[in-house]
Amino acid sequence: MAKRFEIADKRLFSQVYICQRCNAKNRLKTLKGAKCRKCQSKSLRLKHKHLKA
Repeated sequence: MAKRFEIADKRLFSQVYICQRCNAKNRLKTLKGAKCRKCQSKSLRLKHKHLKA
């Protein structure tokens, strides 16, 4: 069983948002007034953490 590393989780999932229109990754400090870097859409979501079984 592989364990999760806090440093790696923070780098991969913290402040990373995914555009719901074009699936581009955006690294942002805050979501307030944020837009996608590719398509300028405002519909963003947090990156999902993959659960290991």
